[in-house]
Amino acid sequence: MRLRSFLLSVVAVVAMAGLAPSPAHAVATPTEAAAMAAANSDHTAYTLPPDKLAKSVGISRFYDSLYFIRTVWGMVVLFLILQLGIAARMRAIAVNWSANRWAQGSAFMFQFLLLITLLGLPLRMIGHQASVRYGFSVQHWPSWFGDQAKDFMLLFGLGTMSAMLVFLLMRRFPRRWWLWLWPPTVFFGLLGTFLQPLLIDPLYSKFEPLGKANPALAEQIEKVASHGKIDLPRERMFLMIASAKTTGLNAYVTGFGSSKRLVVWDTLLAKATPDEISLIAGHEMGHYVLGHLVRGVLISFVGILLAYFVGFHIFQFLLSRFGTRWKIPSQENWAAIVVMYLAVVLISFFAEPIGNSISRSMEHDADVFGQEVVHGIVADPQTAGQASFQLLGESQFVNPSPSALVEFWTGSHPPIWLRAAFAKHYDPWAPGEEPKYFKK
Repeated sequence: MRLRSFLLSVVAVVAMAGLAPSPAHAVATPTEAAAMAAANSDHTAYTLPPDKLAKSVGISRFYDSLYFIRTVWGMVVLFLILQLGIAARMRAIAVNWSANRWAQGSAFMFQFLLLITLLGLPLRMIGHQASVRYGFSVQHWPSWFGDQAKDFMLLFGLGTMSAMLVFLLMRRFPRRWWLWLWPPTVFFGLLGTFLQPLLIDPLYSKFEPLGKANPALAEQIEKVASHGKIDLPRERMFLMIASAKTTGLNAYVTGFGSSKRLVVWDTLLAKATPDEISLIAGHEMGHYVLGHLVRGVLISFVGILLAYFVGFHIFQFLLSRFGTRWKIPSQENWAAIVVMYLAVVLISFFAEPIGNSISRSMEHDADVFGQEVVHGIVADPQTAGQASFQLLGESQFVNPSPSALVEFWTGSHPPIWLRAAFAKHYDPWAPGEEPKYFKK
């Protein structure tokens, strides 16, 4: 009964966090509901010419297939590492290398992470080659391999520290280590969110002040921020030199507190109008104003607690059922890390639709906020909104008729055809209509 009560309470908290209204009444207004109803039956707001349409269908099928192939391959790799006794041999090498337990852990993690990185490399190379062939990437192989090396070093550093913490807790709390692991996960998760724009992002891309690159745009975005009552001064607006690696278009918000910032890719600056960029920036600011950052953090941390609980029992089941065959006699054996990793991968895959469903709801609310916050700054928010989605979709050959299953499983945003159609029909400033987040 205690197990059932715990699960029900955690699920209830996740549900309440995901469904709780955002600031300024998140319940759809009649204007929003009518626009969404019109958008659902309008497939003309985002279109592609016949040649690009055929290409987009082929591209979406390729990337959708590659995603599921990579996911399944990752699970197969972990299973084979266990089934073939590779995990046990790596553990023996680590133990023979040093008598120090923590040195052994580092040695095991290096072998394990290097092995799965190398085994996953061919599929990542196929994905990068396809991006170059389709014109999405301009990154040369040396630069790409450099990024892969950075990924591995970060993975090794953070993964090893995490493993050390798990085994330390495991020794002190053999049956409740998963619960004691949750508080440091929350702390380091928040710390990582704060530090990412300051320490991690600059490892991969160059940034410069947006006000220096385009003062007029920075001034217009300042007006949008002021209208939305968000503290985002010009010194927290940055231009990312994305064109060194990609042709994709993007803008995003990141960090919190003193690390909070808005980032605009230089590729977007080159192709979009100031009004379109302002609307995209307004959408990104909406995530802060509507409390999506806080809600997302709460949902993810409660979800992690539930995942730890479920993962612990999957981990224990696998060890008890296959531990002898895999030559992993106990949970404190370094080779048990592979079993933990397999449990995490399984849970992450099957939980992905839940997280994406919550994300799609937040992204729609941010679309509404973005279109409203630019009122009086952008001459025609409807046209600018529709045009921005057309530009984003066409530049990446986004399929106007995506697979419903793939959208449900992997889509963190509403499909772009629906976002464009909603922008086209949503006019809360028309006579008799009602804005959702701003008073007339």
